[in-house]
Order: sequence, then structure tokens, then C-alpha cells
Amino acid sequence: MSSGTEALRYDQGTSVIKEDPYEVPGIVRSWMPEHVRVLDVGCGAGALTLRTTRDKNNVVVGVEPDATRADVARSRGLDVVWGALDDRFVEAQKPFDVILFSDVIEHVAAPSQILALATRILARDGSIIASVPNVAHWTVRLRLLFGRFDYTSVGIMDATHLRWFTQRSLRRLFEACGLQVTDVTVAAGTWMPEYARFPFTLLPDRLRKFAVHRLTAMFPTLFGCQIVIRAVRAPASPPASGSQRR
Repeated sequence: MSSGTEALRYDQGTSVIKEDPYEVPGIVRSWMPEHVRVLDVGCGAGALTLRTTRDKNNVVVGVEPDATRADVARSRGLDVVWGALDDRFVEAQKPFDVILFSDVIEHVAAPSQILALATRILARDGSIIASVPNVAHWTVRLRLLFGRFDYTSVGIMDATHLRWFTQRSLRRLFEACGLQVTDVTVAAGTWMPEYARFPFTLLPDRLRKFAVHRLTAMFPTLFGCQIVIRAVRAPASPPASGSQRR
């Protein structure tokens, strides 16, 4: 069982007033509608939940399997169910307009199954928003060039990750689950420790962040730290003309 410190290792708090539009919270917030029902799957301590729904007047429900994180999220005023997204949870809920998976899908053994469960409680015109680490990031490619695939405590190579995705494979996953991808973008990840080392340290902080943003915009599959995707239900295919009665 993880300690409280380990459970909260990704918690960044809720004090940010203006979200960085190049990072996951800012991207998700820009996609988040107002006056809707939102389900945050694996909401953790609730930091991203609060930051992306702030002032949106949404009804927000979180589901979190870790007791420590769930308790912290509740202390921040969130309605959180301690448990997993499973059949019991789905049967007890009304449809949601937005279902959020923030750095969750890579932690499950069968991503298609959890997306199928989410689709069961997705409103007719609702959307699923997800973020996952980009395994094609330049830092991973560089390590592979030297024959290294080392796990770490946090980040893209987090040792708790069970699945790995590129933009293409993530899109294929969603489409295979009967979802139509409407938006795909990447987060810059200026917080990554690699950008606090040589040669990036030769640049002042502001210029360094600008450079990472520009590189990410120019080469998203190489410099995007996380992939952020939005999808809706795929439209039903019309019946083949040969199967219609004459």
C-alpha cells in the first residue's frame, strides 16, 4: 500500500489563478463546457478537477480508487466516490456530459474496457477528454538510442504505467471503442526536469519556456510531453443499400 506522500506525488494544489494554455490543465479547461455534468475518473486529490471546472457552474463527480487521494479531494469540497469505474458505479449514475480521464488510461491493463464503461454513461451529445504521456517524446527516444528504457517515480516513464501511447495509437484506441475523435493536441511539459538541465539552462526561464512552446508547436509528436484528446460517440453507420427492402 502506498504512503500518503507517494499517493499525492502528482498533486500540484489548486492555487493557480491562470492556467498555462500549453499544459494539460489549460487545454482541458479550454475544452470544458459550462452548466454540465462532469465525471472525473481517477480524479486523484482533485487538483486538476477543480482547476479545469472552476467557475463553470458544473455538477462534478469524481471517482478515485486510492483512499488517501479521495480523502484529500473531499477536503477540497469535491463529491468523490472511493472506488473504481466499474459496473456497480455505472449502474448507479445518471449520464454525464463530459467524462475526464487525466493520466489514467495508461495505468489500466485494458483501456478499451474502461472506455466502454465510460461510454455507457456518456450523454448522447457528451464528450470524453483524456490525457496520456507521449511515449514518442524526445527524451524517451534519446534514451532508447542508447539502449535505455528506465522507469522513474514520476513522468512519462512512471513505473506504474501499464500502457504506452503515441498520437496515432491513442486515436486508434478511441476509434476502436466506437468514438469519433474531434480534437487532438499536445502539452509542452515545461515542468519536466530535462528542461532544468544543460543546454536549456543557458536560457533565462521565460525564454526557455518560450523555446519549448515553439518546439512543441513545430514538432508536436517529438516535443509533446502529453497527448490530450477529445472524442464523441461515432455516428451510426447507415445500413447498406443492398440490405434495404424494396
